[in-house]
Amino acid sequence: MMTLVWIVPAAAATLFLLDKGLLILFKNPRRGHKSTPGDFDIPFEEVRFPTKKSRSLYGWWVPADAETAAPTLVLVHGWGRNVERCLPYIRRLRKAGYNLFAFDSRNHGSSDKDSFSSMLKFAEDIRAAVDYIYANKNGGTNGVGVIGLSIGGAAAIYAAAHDERITCAATVGAFAHPGDIMRDDLQSRHAPQFITPALFRFVEYKIGARLDAIAPENNIAAVSAPVFLIHGENDATVPVEHGERLLRAADSKAVSLWIVPERRHSDCHLHRQFWDKLQAFLHSAFA
Repeated sequence: MMTLVWIVPAAAATLFLLDKGLLILFKNPRRGHKSTPGDFDIPFEEVRFPTKKSRSLYGWWVPADAETAAPTLVLVHGWGRNVERCLPYIRRLRKAGYNLFAFDSRNHGSSDKDSFSSMLKFAEDIRAAVDYIYANKNGGTNGVGVIGLSIGGAAAIYAAAHDERITCAATVGAFAHPGDIMRDDLQSRHAPQFITPALFRFVEYKIGARLDAIAPENNIAAVSAPVFLIHGENDATVPVEHGERLLRAADSKAVSLWIVPERRHSDCHLHRQFWDKLQAFLHSAFA
C-alpha cells in the first residue's frame, strides 16, 4: 500500500513533465498572414469551417479564373506557416483553371488552437476541407486534388490513403516517417537519447495512433489516386532520402518523384521547370 502512495504521484508527475516537454519541444510558431489574394487583385472569399473536436478552421476560397466548371485544389501549408505560404500557388494555378482552397491548419494562422500540432491533425483538417468543398462549393463534381508542403504533404498522402474523394495529390518536401523528423529534431537540440522512446510513446498516446501506423511510407501504397512527389535535392530539413523512400514504398506507376536540382526545402517552386511539371501532372490526373 505504501508503494502505491509513491507510485501514483510519481506517475502523475512523469506524465505532467512529458506533456510540458512535448509542448516545449514541438510547439509550432503561430503567425497570422499579412497578405491576401486581394493584394494581387485576385477575388477570394474568407471562410470558416469545422474540423475535428469542434474546432474551427480559417481559409480562403479562390474561384477559378474561368466561366466553365473547374476542378478544385486544396492547398496545405507546412509547419509554423499559414495560408500566406500558398499565395505563389494561388497566383499561378488560378490562371491554369482551378478553384483553390487554402486554409490554416489547427494551431496555425487564424484557425483555432487544439493542444499541439501533428501530422494526423493536418490530415484530419485536409479531409475537413474536402467535406466543406463538397457541402458548400460543389467542387467535388469535377474532382478535388491536394497540394501539400512539408508536413502538409505528408498529411496529404495519409488523407488520400483514407479518402477516395481525393482525385490526386502533389507533395513538396514530404517526410516518409514522422518519427525520423522528431528524432532528428531532438538530436539537433542535444536532447538525451534515453528520453526519445518514452517521448515517442507519449506522443502516440496523445495523438491516439502509432507513428508507424500513420507514417506516409506505410500508407502511400493504399493511395489509389496519382501522386507527384517533389523534393529538393539539397533539402536539409527533410532529406531527399525521404522522397526516395516514399517512391519505393508506393511501388506504383501512379506515383512519381521529381528531385529538384540544387533546391532546398522551401524554394522548389522557384525552379524554372516547377510550374510546368506540376501543371502537367494535374492536367493528366484530372483528365
